[in-house]
Amino acid sequence: MKKGGLLVLLVVTVIIIFQYGGVCHARPQPGVGTCGGCFVETRGNTFVKNGRPFYLNGFNAYWMMVFASDNSTRSKVTDAFKEASKYGMNVARTWAFNDGQDYKPLQISPGSYNEDTFKGLDFVVAEAKKYGIQLILSLVNNFKDYGGKDKYVQWAKQQGENVNNEDDFFTNCLARRFYKNHVRKLLTRVNTITGVAYKDDPTIFAWELMNEPRCPSDPSGTHLQTWIKAMAKHVKSIDNNHLLEIGLEGFYGESMPEKKQNNPNTYPVGTDFISNNQIPQVDFSTIHLYPETWLPSNDVSETAQLAFAEKWIQAHILDSNTIVKKPLVIGEFGRSSKYPEYSLEKRNQYFQKIYNDIYNSARSGGSFAGGLFWQLLSPDMENMGDGYQVVLQQNPSTANIIAQQSQKLSSLT
Repeated sequence: MKKGGLLVLLVVTVIIIFQYGGVCHARPQPGVGTCGGCFVETRGNTFVKNGRPFYLNGFNAYWMMVFASDNSTRSKVTDAFKEASKYGMNVARTWAFNDGQDYKPLQISPGSYNEDTFKGLDFVVAEAKKYGIQLILSLVNNFKDYGGKDKYVQWAKQQGENVNNEDDFFTNCLARRFYKNHVRKLLTRVNTITGVAYKDDPTIFAWELMNEPRCPSDPSGTHLQTWIKAMAKHVKSIDNNHLLEIGLEGFYGESMPEKKQNNPNTYPVGTDFISNNQIPQVDFSTIHLYPETWLPSNDVSETAQLAFAEKWIQAHILDSNTIVKKPLVIGEFGRSSKYPEYSLEKRNQYFQKIYNDIYNSARSGGSFAGGLFWQLLSPDMENMGDGYQVVLQQNPSTANIIAQQSQKLSSLT
């Protein structure tokens, strides 16, 4: 999902201060690092932790690193983890990038890092561990928010490369090198709080290559497929411990054209749910779900959205079970209060429907292993609201549905 820029974070910070004063190797087996079975691994189409099935029930909170890098907002990270753990959530997805931005960048320019922001990410990892929550860390954005692939292309152009389109990120040698260097820097980072290198820390559930990668300039999908292969190998050459996923929304492509009928629209995105996820170094598949923005504007009724959601989920469960044969996670889903026909009751029903699909698949040994709603906020973060936000303390009916899902999935382990 395309996220808002950093100006909002500046506003929130002011408010809170006012209120509160390259080498390719054969694929290693995940989960065999320095602490044995404490890393999550995959066995067929299921996740396993310490020899037992593992299911995800969690949330997105992309804002955590930047908030944690400022003492005036750091407590919001702690509050989010503390509340999430109360309702049994066990995985959070967040950004491990902020490229070339004016406000609290992580990577200021290629290879140059802001240590204060890095310490913010250290805090996020340490706090997650404290509250028993594992992290999916995304490594770059498809969109311009927080820099994204466009920033890498700008950096390459500043050094004389003949690049003009943000999709050149996937093919330009220098832009790819910049990204690979960032991956290495992040994975080998030693946490200043815990003293543990990120690549050795079981608090991290998985790495994500990119938030919602798309390459519309190449509808064939060749450029993105080649990039995923190279970058997945690069990650695995550095880190033998952690799982890896791509960050896909789930759109079908040219490897099985007959499945493109499941896509919500005809616009090209250059991804391919089947072939992208069949790359050996990719450990599990992801989908996102936003029918209110994906479907044609003349067909976004409540009935149409629910029908599409069910079709989208069931198609990917089937393909994950029978073709990809890897676990499936819905990495983003939610309901926005900004869209017509919204009500809290309808959002709760929507969450419950998705949770039921996850539970029913997991109970029968299927591939659908968990979901992460978009997005969790702590109290007094109203200016970060995008319509999808869930504040657990203020939404007890939604919080109870989340807690029930945590309990149901826990009963299967």
